[in-house]
Amino acid sequence: MSDLEVAVVGGGPAGALVAALLARDGHDVTVFERSPAYRWHACGVFASPAARAALRRVGLDEATLARVARPIPAMRVETPGGAAFRLTYGGAAPVGFDRSALDPALLEFAVAAGARICTGSRVEAVTLDDARPELTVRTASNGPERHRARLVVGADGGNSIVARAAGVARPARLAPRVGLTFHIADRPGDPPADARIRVFRDGYVGIAPVPGGRVNVGIVLGHAWAGELAARGAEAVADAVLADIPVISGAAGSPADPAAWRRGERLDRVAGASPLGHRVTRRAGRNWLLVGDAAGFLDPFTGEGLHRAIVSAELAARAATAALGGSSRALAVYDRQMRRHFAAKDVVSWLVQAFLERPALFEYAARRIEARGPVRETMGLVMGDLVPASRALDPRYLGALLRP
Repeated sequence: MSDLEVAVVGGGPAGALVAALLARDGHDVTVFERSPAYRWHACGVFASPAARAALRRVGLDEATLARVARPIPAMRVETPGGAAFRLTYGGAAPVGFDRSALDPALLEFAVAAGARICTGSRVEAVTLDDARPELTVRTASNGPERHRARLVVGADGGNSIVARAAGVARPARLAPRVGLTFHIADRPGDPPADARIRVFRDGYVGIAPVPGGRVNVGIVLGHAWAGELAARGAEAVADAVLADIPVISGAAGSPADPAAWRRGERLDRVAGASPLGHRVTRRAGRNWLLVGDAAGFLDPFTGEGLHRAIVSAELAARAATAALGGSSRALAVYDRQMRRHFAAKDVVSWLVQAFLERPALFEYAARRIEARGPVRETMGLVMGDLVPASRALDPRYLGALLRP
């Protein structure tokens, strides 16, 4: 049994950043990351301009940002009925992240700040009911270890063992959905292309250019696809979705040789994820807190995951420093801050999901966003986390969006 000050469960973006910020404040931080090295898995790559600004704010240098992020002119949304509109985020460029470069870079950032990173270390059990939480960890050499910590940070995604140990994990209030994601070859040096979201029957596909001459494809499928997935398999279904994407000048998926792109030269395996979304009743307790996807997330249509991960790490680091310094209220304050920061955006995300589940309603709204410039501009700013999400809930805005 060893004693730790802060144990971070999970070494993704949120876990790496909270570890870096706490270590920079002089705390002893240990990160337990189950993978021995980075491996491709289903995760978000498209992010709002606010996410890149937040990475600058926490101290990531410009050279690293240039290596891991590819600027994108806009997000183009396309509906089954033919409506299409571009979200330009007020002229600020969203980005496509190379997660195989971003995630290791953030762990290196944490190491440089003084955090200890234990890769290949799977946390198998967490006990939070004592004054000092305990963790059981299976190491890379397959040996079990036990650790006590003053504070445990759950940064271990939607199936967070920390959230389950705290008894706060709940399923998302969404119809079951499956996510498929992979990269295909792009032509390095092609002019910047818009990212795209194309909605189809009970699903949608997102396409985002990322660094390294690649395009990320993320497909979300509802229950209507369950039989086809079971009968044909994920790769065949992904190929069929890719083949139905039309070529549009200036948009991702429209290179000089569309036929080659449609053949889908995959650069990695098709990774799956299900369920897409989960929620928690609280994000902090007496000796624990949750960050990133572990703190709750929704179906990724709106692309808010990476920005939320960074902001949650910043807020959590401040709260943890105060709690470790003796404040009895700091972690409860963190929970309230997270609710205040993201409550309105969560409502907007729920509304988007409600419209997606009603194709005629989604088509109606898309036609009006397409035709009404001020409505479209505000939507881009809200989705990009550049203005308060409450603007999209203002009755005057909703009236402008929905009136005939």
